[in-house]
Amino acid sequence: MSNKLVAYFSASGVTAKVAETLAEAIGADIFEIEPKVPYTEADLNWMDKNARSTIEMNDPASRPEIAVKRDNMKDYDTIFVGFPIWWYVAPTIINTFLESYDLTGKTVIPFATSGGSDIGKTNERLAPSCKGAKLMDGKVFKGCVGHQELAAWVEGLGL
Repeated sequence: MSNKLVAYFSASGVTAKVAETLAEAIGADIFEIEPKVPYTEADLNWMDKNARSTIEMNDPASRPEIAVKRDNMKDYDTIFVGFPIWWYVAPTIINTFLESYDLTGKTVIPFATSGGSDIGKTNERLAPSCKGAKLMDGKVFKGCVGHQELAAWVEGLGL
């Protein structure tokens, strides 16, 4: 078993592809963060003020439930956590995931997918959910990123 985990939330499949490529490139285990109540297309309509994702993202205290927890989180030293950028930050389900575990002594490294947004205030919003962990700066990738670029990124982190 690897001591690295790639955990990801993917609304449309783009982040899932990057997460799978990252896990393969660095020899990490992989885990999908799934919402207990799946998001529908209407839930993800960011232009609708009444859409579920809009309501959640307008409330920084929102913590959508996750379907299942990773049962062996204690076995991992390094956790790469991936997600699409929503409103220039991680979706609040990422906070739910991180707050579900004792992260003391672990390294958490965010990675995101976006068509044009940067990482924004992601780390600022994730830091309170990473108590006891070392939260490293995250990086945004396009959906078509390859093994080589991801492996080089991780190598450059100096883990």
